[in-house]
Amino acid sequence: MKFDKPKQHTIVFKVSDNIKEKMIKHYEDMKCEKTPPYAIFQVKDFDCVTTLYESGKVMFQGIGADIEASFWTEQERVLNNRLIDTESNKKDKKEEKKTFINVSSIGSDEVGTGDYFGPLVVTASYVSKENIAYMKELKVRDSKQLTDETIIKIAPELIKNIPHTTIILSNKEYNDYHSTDINMNKIKAILHNKCLLSMVEKEPNYEKIVVDQFENPKSYYMHLNNVPKKVTNITFMTKAEDQCMSVAASSIISRYIFLREMKKLSEKYNITLPLGASSKVDEVGASLVKKYGQDILKDIAKLSFKNTEKIYEMTK
Repeated sequence: MKFDKPKQHTIVFKVSDNIKEKMIKHYEDMKCEKTPPYAIFQVKDFDCVTTLYESGKVMFQGIGADIEASFWTEQERVLNNRLIDTESNKKDKKEEKKTFINVSSIGSDEVGTGDYFGPLVVTASYVSKENIAYMKELKVRDSKQLTDETIIKIAPELIKNIPHTTIILSNKEYNDYHSTDINMNKIKAILHNKCLLSMVEKEPNYEKIVVDQFENPKSYYMHLNNVPKKVTNITFMTKAEDQCMSVAASSIISRYIFLREMKKLSEKYNITLPLGASSKVDEVGASLVKKYGQDILKDIAKLSFKNTEKIYEMTK
């Protein structure tokens, strides 16, 4: 499936003196060694380049420019009662609406679909406009772009302060559900729907519902044909965690809980269960089967993966 390349943004505006000082302090440990002429500093993040000039003008460039800039425009609004609406922002107004960075939203994401060992974890979170600045302070990004150490550090704060619903589908439950008629995507659609329903009932003051797209919307809704109650006013977005704060929060919470569950399984069987579905996974799986028998895989692995056949071959 071919998706459009994310749009590159350039956002420029002049900051107030107090915000300028805040920016210098905020980016102190992230500055590049070399800076452009007349620049105080330049910071290169994975999705945004931020440059503050001596004149007070700040430039954000990249696919994450709108996210980075939104934090500082919100600081201007809160601290200086100043609304920033530059020409660059006006040009990107339609695109900014699509990214849902500055709206109250409910968003969902899942973790564990590419891992042979461990559960499937789906989370839906609600992030209000008031919490966007807080999310920025935590430097929330897609969990795929953060180290596990960083996720373990910031996820408890999100769990404590951001309303969310999480469903953990154990390996045994996954293996019981998975069949010719119920594949991975159908299981994910059902779990996303359950999480979203819970959040819609808890937090009705949302503006948008966003799901990190794992297949086309028509197929998603077909998976829910026999579900009595479903959420239908969804915006499906690829790489939604980069464009919607609630999806980013869900991504991080899901990853944190998945890592926690993996740690529990590893401690239970006194072996480190590797992530992913590599040959290392096959080796560990084979050692467990030799020790406990084939039935062990039903409790710790997703039997639908090709790794299962390889492990069986290795233990004949």
